[in-house]
Amino acid sequence: MELGFTSPHLSVKRLFFFRCTSAVGTSSFDTVLWTSSDESMGRLSRRNQNRNTTSVSSSILRQHPLKEVSVYAEARIVQPIDDHEEQRDTFIHSIALLKRNALAAPFELAFGKQKELESSSSGQGDLMAIHYRDEEAIYIQAAHDRVTVIFSTVFREETDRIFGKVFLQEFVDARRLPQIQNAPQVLFTNRDPPLEIRDVPGLRHSDDIGYVTFVLFPRHFANLHVAAGTISHIQLFRDYLHYHIKCSKAYMQSRMRHRVSEFQKVLNRAKTEVASTERKTVTGRTLQTR
Repeated sequence: MELGFTSPHLSVKRLFFFRCTSAVGTSSFDTVLWTSSDESMGRLSRRNQNRNTTSVSSSILRQHPLKEVSVYAEARIVQPIDDHEEQRDTFIHSIALLKRNALAAPFELAFGKQKELESSSSGQGDLMAIHYRDEEAIYIQAAHDRVTVIFSTVFREETDRIFGKVFLQEFVDARRLPQIQNAPQVLFTNRDPPLEIRDVPGLRHSDDIGYVTFVLFPRHFANLHVAAGTISHIQLFRDYLHYHIKCSKAYMQSRMRHRVSEFQKVLNRAKTEVASTERKTVTGRTLQTR
């Protein structure tokens, strides 16, 4: 499911989700499958042909202990919801955040580990990897004074690689502005992985792979509200990056089409009109050249 905490289209997705639940309750549908732009998938179905029971499922992480931080532990069996707009919206909103909350588990574990290591002033936690796309992953590791988050992203096309490098370099340099000095530190490397994950087996070393490192300090997850916002925003970074790459390509193509159109107008105006004079004989006939 798409399920971005800060997505501007959340209300549309909630409406779509509600219509899916209504469709599953009819005799025409038993299962509804959907996917989003980040290749995540969800399934909505009736259980045991019971029209009063709806099952929502999605692939979640198995490597890391989600049960310790699960927000759905008490919601495995949901009581029937009255037809009230507020209750319905609250329920749909919680289900729509299923993917976000599943991906939040390793972040919350890393934040808790950092607080444990803070008193020792040394050491680091285990490196956790979230393989959320083919050949791409998020690596999270806690230390006594920070939490490091590393994104590996693949640029499939040469133009994407160029736009991505320029955008990420500007993203790194933007932190020098005085108004965002408290933002997380951002580092970008191409081809060679950062030191924190250099020993991870199976990493590719090629020009089409880039690594973006975010260094989160304790102020970025000082309390539950700040930590929730940090997790929700950082999860959307990969989509944020490739969205701007696509927008940049679309803008460049529109500018090129506009420039070609203007050049065609200039060429059309530069055409000279050849003056044609009719030559006639004495009898008044038009003289034609063969």
